[in-house]
Amino acid sequence: MSDCIYLDHHATTPCDRRVVDAMLPWLTERFANPHSDSHAAGREAAEAMNAAIETIASTVNAPASSLLITSGATESINLAMRGVMTHPRNRRNHMVVCTTEHPAVIDVATDLQRSGVEVSYVPVHPQSCSDASVPGTIDLDTLKDAVTDQTALVNVMIANNEMGAVHPIGEVARIVHDAGALLHCDATQAIGRMPVDVAELGIDLLSASAHKFYGPKGIGFLVAGGTDRRVRLRPQIVGGGQQQGLRSGTMNPAGIIAMATAIGLGDDDGPRIASLRDRLWETLRGSIEGLQINGPSLSDPASRLSGNLNFRLEHVEGETWMAATPGVAFSSGSACSSANPSASHVLLAMGLSESEARRSVRFGVGRFTTPEQIDEACEQLVTAFRRF
Repeated sequence: MSDCIYLDHHATTPCDRRVVDAMLPWLTERFANPHSDSHAAGREAAEAMNAAIETIASTVNAPASSLLITSGATESINLAMRGVMTHPRNRRNHMVVCTTEHPAVIDVATDLQRSGVEVSYVPVHPQSCSDASVPGTIDLDTLKDAVTDQTALVNVMIANNEMGAVHPIGEVARIVHDAGALLHCDATQAIGRMPVDVAELGIDLLSASAHKFYGPKGIGFLVAGGTDRRVRLRPQIVGGGQQQGLRSGTMNPAGIIAMATAIGLGDDDGPRIASLRDRLWETLRGSIEGLQINGPSLSDPASRLSGNLNFRLEHVEGETWMAATPGVAFSSGSACSSANPSASHVLLAMGLSESEARRSVRFGVGRFTTPEQIDEACEQLVTAFRRF
């Protein structure tokens, strides 16, 4: 990537070389269609693909039979939300969504609302909360009030893509299940950054995308069921009947094997990544006056992703700082909403003003980030800032 220092790992991650090496033979040499079971080449592809699916499922502690392969988290989210709410046997017409969800969730909820589904939005604790609450995490008391006997599905991401807040999913699940509803979690930012156990957490549907954990783009998965709670999905893509008819289409052994390799590399790098994130923060804070953290405290690893840094500047908009520092890749919000000029809905939902949200930036430190890159990035960022 030329000479740019990449600090935007929430948007995407580089494909790990080990992942590329595992994937390539299934593109060039062992490329057979896994559904061609009439010959050895097809059976070989199917066996390798199924073993990879087992690996992915076991990593999140789900039965392999509950795992559906998709093109990525956006498709998984659509299948989870539309699949539950539009299933002909679903008799509940109410859905709950946390206000800081990714646009992939909020836009589906908005679309379903136009079709007659009732949607309630539950807030998060504000940045200014003075009690023991964690800024950016869901308000459990309001969630209890929002979930009723007409609620079919509750959508709460595990970890936020902008300010890194980790929601108390176990407590969320208890509230959801007490009302007889299902819990869907967007785990796009969590997989590969923290342990995720769907059985322990009580997650009924879980969406993820490989390119967020050092795998390739264009491949993801949805865990649907596998517990004692029945999950019924109406298919969104039909034709061919693959994956129990829930998601048709020729499957992608190379992508699935790559995703299994990536997820199998684990999440043990958190402490090193957190130390680099803190180094970035301390250096910038020592050189630029008035910086303020958005989201949970950096000293609370249970409540914030290790590589996430989101803060606001005193007088300069984030987009202006980004334009002045072309040698460092960072962002002012979600990559998937970059075409939208409005301020971050996540930061607005936390009680920040529009001006504060526009003066905010996000950095994402990753597996291959080095101390030298952090120091060089800080030098470039501070130099650019002092020109304002």
